[in-house]
Amino acid sequence: MRVDMISKEYPPEIYGGAGVHVAELVASLRESIDVRVRAFGAERSEPGTQSYRTPRDLVDANPAVQTLGTDLTMVSDVAGADLVHSHTWYANFAGHLASQLHGIPHVLTAHSLEPLRPWKAEQLGGGYAVSSGIEKLAYENAAAIVAVSAGMRADILRSYPNVDPARVRVIHNGIDVDRWKPVDDPDLLASVGMDPTRPSVVFVGRITRQKGLPYLLRAAELLPPDVQLVLCAGAPDTPEIMAEVQEGVRSLQQSREGVIWIERMLPREELSAILAAATTFVCPSVYEPLGIVNLEAMACGAAVVGTATGGIPEVVDDGVTGRLVPIDQAQDGTGTPLDPDRFVADLAAVLTEVVSDVDRAAEYGRAGRERATREFSWAAIADTTRALYAELID
Repeated sequence: MRVDMISKEYPPEIYGGAGVHVAELVASLRESIDVRVRAFGAERSEPGTQSYRTPRDLVDANPAVQTLGTDLTMVSDVAGADLVHSHTWYANFAGHLASQLHGIPHVLTAHSLEPLRPWKAEQLGGGYAVSSGIEKLAYENAAAIVAVSAGMRADILRSYPNVDPARVRVIHNGIDVDRWKPVDDPDLLASVGMDPTRPSVVFVGRITRQKGLPYLLRAAELLPPDVQLVLCAGAPDTPEIMAEVQEGVRSLQQSREGVIWIERMLPREELSAILAAATTFVCPSVYEPLGIVNLEAMACGAAVVGTATGGIPEVVDDGVTGRLVPIDQAQDGTGTPLDPDRFVADLAAVLTEVVSDVDRAAEYGRAGRERATREFSWAAIADTTRALYAELID
C-alpha cells in the first residue's frame, strides 16, 4: 500500500498542531506501509519526502492563490499512489485534484474549519472566500474525513450539511510520551526569568484569534499577585492581533511582576522544562478541534486548565487531569464569548483555584501524564488510520 501524504507543514517547518500531527502520524505509519510526503517549503533531505515551493510567477499573489499554485505542482507526482491523504485547506485542493486525476480515494483530516475561523479574513482578505470554497469542495467530495475529536465531527456536519455522516470518522490526535516528558532544567528556567518556587500559569500557542490570548491577558489581572504568567507565544496571524497582544502584555507588566513573554519558537526540550515546572498550563481557546498542545502539557506532567469548547473536553478530564472553564459562545463561526467579562472572570477563578493548591495541581499533572500515555498513543492512532485506508482501497 502506498499513501501520499500532503501537508503545508512538515519538519522542520512546523508552526502548529497540524504539522505535529502529520509528522507523528507519518513516522508511525511508515513502520508498516509506504508513505510519501509532499509538503510545502524548502528542500528536505528525508527519504520519501518531497518539497514544493510557491511557483515563481505567484510570489506576489494573494496567499490563497499562492497556496493553490503550490497544490497544482504536486498533483501529477501523486501518480502511482493507492490513496492520497491531505491535511488542512492548504493541501485539500491538491488531494482533491489528485483523487480525480488518478482515480484514487482522497482522505482528509480536519484540523480546523474555515467557516469557524472568520477572523482569517484579516489575514487573507478576499483569499478567505477562496480558502472557504476550496475546503467545501474537498469535504463534499472526499472518500473519508477524519475528525480529530467528536466535537470536530459535529462541527463538520454542521458546517457542511451535504457531507454524508458515515464518511466522517473520529480519530484523535496523539502524543509521543517518550519524547514529551517532564524535564528538569533549572538553568533554562533562570535564563527565561521563571522562578520555580512561585506558582505559575503557562500558555503555549500561536498568536491568533482562536487561541483566546487577549482573554487570558485580561484574566491574568485578576490572579493572585505572586502568580507568574509565562507566555510562549509567537507567529502572529496579522499585525493587528500582534499589536493587540503587545499592548495587553505591556499593560499587564505595568500592573504586576512575573509576566514573561517568550516569542521565539522553543525546541521540545526547553518547552518540556517550562511545562514541567508550571503549576498549570492554560488553553483559553475559543476554537480548538482537539489541541495537541494540551496533550503535550499533560505528557510533561502539567495540570491543564482549558476552555470547555471543541475537542478540549475529550482531552481534559475535569477534576482529574485539570479543570474546564465554561463558555457560552456565539454561533456565527467566531466562537466569541456571549459575555466576555463572564468568561474572563470564570477563567481567572478556575486558574486561581488551581494555582492556589499546588498539591492538587501536581495530582492533576500525574493523572494527565497517565491519561496521555494510556489513551493517546500514536501507534494506536496509526493502526486505526491504516484500517481506514484498507477499507477504502478494498
